[in-house]
Amino acid sequence: MTEPPGVSGPGARAATAPVTGATTAHAPATPAPLAPRARLWPALGAVYRAQLSRARVARIPLLFVATFQSLGIMVLMRGVVDGGAEARAVVAGSSVLVVAFVALNLLAQYFGQLRASGGLDHYATLPVPAAAVVLGAAGAYASFTVPGVVITAVAGSVLFSLPMGGLWVLVAVIPLAGAALAGLGAALGLLAPRAELATLCGQLGMSAALLLGVLPGGRLPEPVQWVRDLLPSTYGVEALARTFEHSPDWGHVLFDLGVCAAVGVVSLAAATWAYRRAAVR
Repeated sequence: MTEPPGVSGPGARAATAPVTGATTAHAPATPAPLAPRARLWPALGAVYRAQLSRARVARIPLLFVATFQSLGIMVLMRGVVDGGAEARAVVAGSSVLVVAFVALNLLAQYFGQLRASGGLDHYATLPVPAAAVVLGAAGAYASFTVPGVVITAVAGSVLFSLPMGGLWVLVAVIPLAGAALAGLGAALGLLAPRAELATLCGQLGMSAALLLGVLPGGRLPEPVQWVRDLLPSTYGVEALARTFEHSPDWGHVLFDLGVCAAVGVVSLAAATWAYRRAAVR
Protein backbone atom coordinates (compact mmCIF):
# COMPACT_ATOMS: atom_id res chain seq x y z
CA MET A 1 0.00 0.00 0.00
CA THR A 2 1.46 3.32 -1.08
CA GLU A 3 1.42 6.46 0.98
CA PRO A 4 -0.32 9.62 -0.26
CA PRO A 5 1.80 11.89 -2.43
CA GLY A 6 3.82 14.44 -0.49
CA VAL A 7 3.38 12.56 2.76
CA SER A 8 5.90 9.93 3.60
CA GLY A 9 8.06 8.64 6.39
CA PRO A 10 7.54 9.03 10.12
CA GLY A 11 5.70 12.33 9.66
CA ALA A 12 2.87 10.55 7.91
CA ARG A 13 2.51 8.05 10.72
CA ALA A 14 2.49 10.87 13.29
CA ALA A 15 -0.20 12.73 11.36
CA THR A 16 -2.46 9.70 11.25
CA ALA A 17 -1.94 8.74 14.92
CA PRO A 18 -4.94 9.32 17.25
CA VAL A 19 -4.83 12.54 19.25
CA THR A 20 -5.10 11.61 22.92
CA GLY A 21 -4.75 15.13 24.37
CA ALA A 22 -8.15 16.23 23.06
CA THR A 23 -9.91 14.38 25.86
CA THR A 24 -8.28 16.56 28.53
CA ALA A 25 -10.56 19.46 27.60
CA HIS A 26 -13.44 17.68 29.32
CA ALA A 27 -11.51 16.84 32.54
CA PRO A 28 -12.72 18.55 35.72
CA ALA A 29 -10.84 21.75 36.52
CA THR A 30 -8.73 21.86 39.67
CA PRO A 31 -10.25 24.37 42.15
CA ALA A 32 -8.10 27.33 43.00
CA PRO A 33 -6.75 27.28 46.55
CA LEU A 34 -8.57 29.50 49.04
CA ALA A 35 -6.84 32.45 50.62
CA PRO A 36 -5.38 31.72 54.05
CA ARG A 37 -7.37 32.76 57.10
CA ALA A 38 -6.52 36.15 58.50
CA ARG A 39 -4.24 36.17 61.50
CA LEU A 40 -5.69 37.05 64.89
CA TRP A 41 -4.19 40.49 65.50
CA PRO A 42 -4.79 42.04 62.05
CA ALA A 43 -8.34 40.63 62.06
CA LEU A 44 -8.88 41.92 65.59
CA GLY A 45 -7.79 45.41 64.55
CA ALA A 46 -10.10 45.39 61.54
CA VAL A 47 -13.13 44.25 63.56
CA TYR A 48 -12.33 46.78 66.31
CA ARG A 49 -12.18 49.70 63.86
CA ALA A 50 -15.37 48.60 62.12
CA GLN A 51 -17.28 48.25 65.40
CA LEU A 52 -15.93 51.55 66.67
CA SER A 53 -17.12 53.43 63.59
CA ARG A 54 -20.54 51.74 63.64
CA ALA A 55 -21.24 52.34 67.30
CA ARG A 56 -19.80 55.85 67.58
CA VAL A 57 -23.02 57.70 66.77
CA ALA A 58 -25.48 55.28 68.34
CA ARG A 59 -23.62 54.65 71.62
CA ILE A 60 -22.42 58.13 72.58
CA PRO A 61 -25.89 59.22 73.87
CA LEU A 62 -26.05 56.02 75.92
CA LEU A 63 -22.62 56.78 77.33
CA PHE A 64 -23.95 60.11 78.59
CA VAL A 65 -26.84 58.24 80.19
CA ALA A 66 -24.43 55.83 81.91
CA THR A 67 -22.27 58.69 83.19
CA PHE A 68 -25.18 60.76 84.46
CA GLN A 69 -26.61 57.65 86.13
CA SER A 70 -23.38 57.07 88.06
CA LEU A 71 -23.08 60.74 88.99
CA GLY A 72 -26.68 60.71 90.25
CA ILE A 73 -26.00 57.66 92.41
CA MET A 74 -23.03 59.39 94.04
CA VAL A 75 -24.99 62.57 94.70
CA LEU A 76 -27.78 60.48 96.22
CA MET A 77 -25.38 58.49 98.41
CA ARG A 78 -23.61 61.66 99.55
CA GLY A 79 -26.60 62.40 101.74
CA VAL A 80 -26.16 59.21 103.75
CA VAL A 81 -22.41 58.51 103.50
CA ASP A 82 -19.83 60.83 105.02
CA GLY A 83 -16.56 59.07 104.32
CA GLY A 84 -14.47 56.03 105.11
CA ALA A 85 -14.84 52.66 103.40
CA GLU A 86 -18.42 53.44 102.37
CA ALA A 87 -17.36 56.55 100.43
CA ARG A 88 -14.54 54.68 98.71
CA ALA A 89 -16.91 51.87 97.73
CA VAL A 90 -19.53 54.30 96.38
CA VAL A 91 -17.06 56.15 94.15
CA ALA A 92 -15.30 53.01 92.91
CA GLY A 93 -18.57 51.15 92.34
CA SER A 94 -20.16 54.08 90.51
CA SER A 95 -17.10 54.45 88.27
CA VAL A 96 -17.04 50.77 87.27
CA LEU A 97 -20.82 50.90 86.81
CA VAL A 98 -20.23 52.97 83.66
CA VAL A 99 -18.26 50.03 82.28
CA ALA A 100 -21.00 47.59 83.28
CA PHE A 101 -23.69 49.66 81.59
CA VAL A 102 -21.88 49.77 78.24
CA ALA A 103 -19.69 46.66 78.13
CA LEU A 104 -22.13 44.26 79.79
CA ASN A 105 -25.63 45.58 79.18
CA LEU A 106 -25.27 47.05 75.69
CA LEU A 107 -23.01 44.28 74.40
CA ALA A 108 -25.48 41.63 75.56
CA GLN A 109 -28.22 43.45 73.66
CA TYR A 110 -26.03 43.83 70.57
CA PHE A 111 -25.10 40.16 70.27
CA GLY A 112 -28.64 39.11 71.14
CA GLN A 113 -30.04 41.21 68.30
CA LEU A 114 -27.24 40.07 65.98
CA ARG A 115 -28.11 36.43 66.61
CA ALA A 116 -31.87 36.99 66.28
CA SER A 117 -31.56 38.91 63.00
CA GLY A 118 -29.15 36.45 61.37
CA GLY A 119 -26.27 38.90 61.45
CA LEU A 120 -23.94 36.21 62.75
CA ASP A 121 -24.12 34.59 59.31
CA HIS A 122 -22.20 37.55 57.90
CA TYR A 123 -19.39 37.17 60.41
CA ALA A 124 -19.35 33.41 59.91
CA THR A 125 -18.54 33.86 56.21
CA LEU A 126 -15.54 36.10 56.93
CA PRO A 127 -12.10 34.42 57.08
CA VAL A 128 -11.43 35.78 60.56
CA PRO A 129 -11.00 33.87 63.84
CA ALA A 130 -13.95 33.80 66.21
CA ALA A 131 -11.80 35.34 68.93
CA ALA A 132 -11.17 38.38 66.71
CA VAL A 133 -14.91 39.02 66.35
CA VAL A 134 -15.58 38.76 70.09
CA LEU A 135 -12.50 40.70 71.18
CA GLY A 136 -12.99 43.39 68.55
CA ALA A 137 -16.59 44.05 69.54
CA ALA A 138 -15.76 43.89 73.26
CA GLY A 139 -12.85 46.29 72.87
CA ALA A 140 -14.92 48.77 70.86
CA TYR A 141 -17.71 48.86 73.41
CA ALA A 142 -15.31 49.08 76.35
CA SER A 143 -13.48 52.01 74.69
CA PHE A 144 -16.60 54.16 74.96
CA THR A 145 -16.48 53.91 78.73
CA VAL A 146 -13.14 55.69 79.21
CA PRO A 147 -14.42 59.31 79.38
CA GLY A 148 -17.37 58.40 81.61
CA VAL A 149 -15.24 56.42 84.07
CA VAL A 150 -12.67 59.19 84.37
CA ILE A 151 -15.33 61.89 84.87
CA THR A 152 -17.16 59.80 87.47
CA ALA A 153 -13.99 58.95 89.41
CA VAL A 154 -12.78 62.56 89.49
CA ALA A 155 -16.21 63.96 90.40
CA GLY A 156 -16.63 61.35 93.15
CA SER A 157 -13.21 62.11 94.59
CA VAL A 158 -14.12 65.79 94.83
CA LEU A 159 -17.60 65.06 96.19
CA PHE A 160 -16.37 62.76 98.97
CA SER A 161 -13.00 64.50 99.53
CA LEU A 162 -10.98 61.45 98.53
CA PRO A 163 -7.33 61.58 97.42
CA MET A 164 -6.85 61.45 93.65
CA GLY A 165 -3.19 60.45 93.59
CA GLY A 166 -4.02 56.83 92.73
CA LEU A 167 -6.45 57.47 89.89
CA TRP A 168 -3.74 56.51 87.43
CA VAL A 169 -4.73 52.90 88.22
CA LEU A 170 -7.74 53.48 85.96
CA VAL A 171 -5.32 52.75 83.10
CA ALA A 172 -5.45 49.12 84.25
CA VAL A 173 -8.93 49.00 85.80
CA ILE A 174 -10.82 50.14 82.69
CA PRO A 175 -9.43 47.57 80.20
CA LEU A 176 -9.40 44.68 82.69
CA ALA A 177 -12.89 45.30 84.07
CA GLY A 178 -14.07 46.12 80.55
CA ALA A 179 -12.74 42.81 79.21
CA ALA A 180 -14.33 40.82 82.04
CA LEU A 181 -17.72 42.53 81.74
CA ALA A 182 -17.70 42.61 77.94
CA GLY A 183 -16.94 38.90 77.79
CA LEU A 184 -19.83 38.21 80.15
CA GLY A 185 -22.15 40.47 78.16
CA ALA A 186 -21.21 38.85 74.86
CA ALA A 187 -21.70 35.35 76.28
CA LEU A 188 -25.14 36.28 77.66
CA GLY A 189 -26.21 37.75 74.33
CA LEU A 190 -24.96 34.78 72.30
CA LEU A 191 -26.37 32.09 74.58
CA ALA A 192 -29.80 33.66 75.07
CA PRO A 193 -32.34 31.94 72.80
CA ARG A 194 -34.16 35.24 72.12
CA ALA A 195 -33.14 38.87 71.87
CA GLU A 196 -35.57 39.82 74.63
CA LEU A 197 -33.88 37.40 77.05
CA ALA A 198 -30.47 38.80 76.12
CA THR A 199 -31.72 42.29 77.00
CA LEU A 200 -33.13 41.00 80.28
CA CYS A 201 -29.86 39.25 81.18
CA GLY A 202 -27.89 42.39 80.39
CA GLN A 203 -30.15 44.50 82.59
CA LEU A 204 -29.92 42.01 85.45
CA GLY A 205 -26.13 41.93 85.18
CA MET A 206 -25.91 45.72 85.28
CA SER A 207 -28.28 45.81 88.27
CA ALA A 208 -26.06 43.31 90.09
CA ALA A 209 -23.02 45.49 89.38
CA LEU A 210 -24.95 48.46 90.78
CA LEU A 211 -26.31 46.84 93.92
CA LEU A 212 -23.20 44.84 94.81
CA GLY A 213 -20.59 47.32 93.67
CA VAL A 214 -21.45 50.49 95.60
CA LEU A 215 -21.56 48.83 99.03
CA PRO A 216 -18.56 47.53 101.00
CA GLY A 217 -18.36 43.76 100.85
CA GLY A 218 -17.94 43.43 104.60
CA ARG A 219 -21.37 44.95 105.25
CA LEU A 220 -23.22 42.39 103.12
CA PRO A 221 -24.64 39.03 104.31
CA GLU A 222 -22.35 36.10 103.65
CA PRO A 223 -24.47 34.51 100.85
CA VAL A 224 -24.57 37.88 99.09
CA GLN A 225 -20.81 38.17 99.47
CA TRP A 226 -20.43 34.89 97.57
CA VAL A 227 -22.50 36.30 94.72
CA ARG A 228 -20.44 39.48 94.82
CA ASP A 229 -17.23 37.48 94.53
CA LEU A 230 -18.56 35.84 91.36
CA LEU A 231 -19.29 39.18 89.69
CA PRO A 232 -16.43 40.10 87.30
CA SER A 233 -16.56 43.80 88.16
CA THR A 234 -15.98 43.21 91.89
CA TYR A 235 -12.21 42.98 91.59
CA GLY A 236 -11.94 46.13 89.52
CA VAL A 237 -14.05 47.94 92.13
CA GLU A 238 -11.88 46.63 94.96
CA ALA A 239 -8.66 47.67 93.20
CA LEU A 240 -9.95 51.18 92.55
CA ALA A 241 -11.39 51.57 96.06
CA ARG A 242 -8.03 50.73 97.66
CA THR A 243 -6.34 53.56 95.78
CA PHE A 244 -8.55 56.09 97.58
CA GLU A 245 -6.92 55.24 100.89
CA HIS A 246 -4.28 57.64 102.19
CA SER A 247 -1.73 54.78 102.25
CA PRO A 248 -2.87 52.29 99.59
CA ASP A 249 -1.82 48.68 99.90
CA TRP A 250 -0.44 48.26 96.38
CA GLY A 251 0.09 44.55 96.90
CA HIS A 252 -3.64 44.05 97.34
CA VAL A 253 -4.29 46.37 94.39
CA LEU A 254 -2.08 44.24 92.13
CA PHE A 255 -3.73 41.08 93.44
CA ASP A 256 -7.21 42.41 92.65
CA LEU A 257 -6.07 43.48 89.18
CA GLY A 258 -4.58 40.03 88.60
CA VAL A 259 -7.84 38.34 89.57
CA CYS A 260 -9.73 40.76 87.33
CA ALA A 261 -7.41 39.87 84.44
CA ALA A 262 -7.90 36.13 85.04
CA VAL A 263 -11.68 36.55 85.14
CA GLY A 264 -11.47 38.57 81.93
CA VAL A 265 -9.61 35.77 80.15
CA VAL A 266 -12.18 33.21 81.30
CA SER A 267 -15.17 35.37 80.32
CA LEU A 268 -13.74 36.19 76.88
CA ALA A 269 -12.97 32.51 76.29
CA ALA A 270 -16.56 31.68 77.21
CA ALA A 271 -17.81 34.37 74.83
CA THR A 272 -15.63 32.95 72.02
CA TRP A 273 -17.05 29.47 72.63
CA ALA A 274 -20.59 30.90 72.66
CA TYR A 275 -19.92 32.69 69.37
CA ARG A 276 -18.73 29.48 67.68
CA ARG A 277 -21.76 27.65 69.05
CA ALA A 278 -24.21 30.30 67.83
CA ALA A 279 -22.54 30.77 64.43
CA VAL A 280 -22.96 27.13 63.36
CA ARG A 281 -26.67 26.97 64.22
